[in-house]
Amino acid sequence: MTNLSDQLTRRALLGRSASGLGGIALASLLQQDARAATSPSLSAPKAKRVIYLFQSGAPSQMDLFDPKPQLRERFGEELPESIRGTQRLTGMTASQEHHSVAPSKFDFAQHGDCGMWLSDLLPHTAQIADRICLIRSLHTEAINHDPAITFLTTGTQQSGRPSLGAWLSYGLGSENSNLPAFIVMISQGTGRTHDQPLYDRLWGTGFIPGQHQGVKFRAGGDPVLYLGNPAGFDSADRRLMLDGLAKLNGLKQQQTFDPEIETRIAQYEMAFRMQSAVPELTDLSNEPEWVFDMYGPNSRTPGTYAANCILARRLAERGVRCVQLFHRGWDQHRELPKQLSGQCSDTDQASAALILDLEQRGLLDDTLVVWGGEFGRTVYCQEALTNDSYGRDHHPRCFSMWMAGGGIRPGMTYGETDDYSYNIVRDPVSVHDLHATMLHCLGIDHERLTYRFQGRDYRLTDVEGTVVQSLLKS
Repeated sequence: MTNLSDQLTRRALLGRSASGLGGIALASLLQQDARAATSPSLSAPKAKRVIYLFQSGAPSQMDLFDPKPQLRERFGEELPESIRGTQRLTGMTASQEHHSVAPSKFDFAQHGDCGMWLSDLLPHTAQIADRICLIRSLHTEAINHDPAITFLTTGTQQSGRPSLGAWLSYGLGSENSNLPAFIVMISQGTGRTHDQPLYDRLWGTGFIPGQHQGVKFRAGGDPVLYLGNPAGFDSADRRLMLDGLAKLNGLKQQQTFDPEIETRIAQYEMAFRMQSAVPELTDLSNEPEWVFDMYGPNSRTPGTYAANCILARRLAERGVRCVQLFHRGWDQHRELPKQLSGQCSDTDQASAALILDLEQRGLLDDTLVVWGGEFGRTVYCQEALTNDSYGRDHHPRCFSMWMAGGGIRPGMTYGETDDYSYNIVRDPVSVHDLHATMLHCLGIDHERLTYRFQGRDYRLTDVEGTVVQSLLKS
């Protein structure tokens, strides 16, 4: 017998109003699902999936992608006020007496038929210059790590919004019923071992249904927490338990009409299917020797960036919609030459190998690969400047990223910064523009992929964003 207090709850009352608000809520949910499923695009999709290689901590654009050799003649000079303007600085350098120009210690050269300029820290990326599109004119609104990373992953600086992968799962669904549509992996770089944390909300669902949450894979033990059966409990026992639990949840759902109960049931079923799919996925023992040679010496070590890149390719082969790798350690406020060399050693070979591996397997054309961090670094030095070492503070006004595959025009350098790699002088690209372009490659009109919450239609690009047509294949 149903308890009277349960009958009188607001949710139960609305759920039982068959011709009232309950029906309206159900119709709204159905309409949202239909809108997600039909998200019209301006053209046929070029990409089916995304692999986002997020370099957490902000790689220095002027030491990797944006050469300014003339600055060597201005070593130690004060950054001109005409360049700095009224830009807000972080608390780490705002009170410095001097903001001395710190030219890059690294040499640049042109690579590929396209003549792309790249630092000598990136010899493997140099080999794929004709396959990537380098953007030098990204800019962001945030000046500190957490809001900047939140902005790149969710489209807003405030926490609580759906992540990029969650939007893709919601809008496009999954191609593999045995694996989540959105999977996340994290690796720690050798550049800076004590870097800023990464929070689970960066791959969360915000206000859209919880089934679109990103699933984080771990390096040790079970790849997914609580996925394995306890000792003495086999697959048949698990199936029997889930069937009983589904009946109980179904009874509760009939009382409350709570869509999150259906989400929970779906998640339990997904976890059951993952029990067989994930161990096979994460077992790299069947990869040939040449694959490990291509990805580099760290590729055999679980949890490294290189090993995660191999897993990203395996996930792409299995139709996972969005794979996001976070590699920490790029926050070089001091000892940048030493730390940056370590970070590039972690990532350069494996990133290039992923592009070549996808290409030779026929997956690059329909896989969009994105490489980059949350903002750039300052041309002026943080703390002491010497001939051998320097550090750089956060810089939101310009930074560099590269993209490949999935309809992106290869062998192209887009955008230009001033002589100090401080301000953009040609072809700026905002975070919203980046997201709009990524969605376009996946066949999604960024203005029409929306979710109604608290009376407003939300979208990844908020109320801004323009597809950068010049970045796309004609």
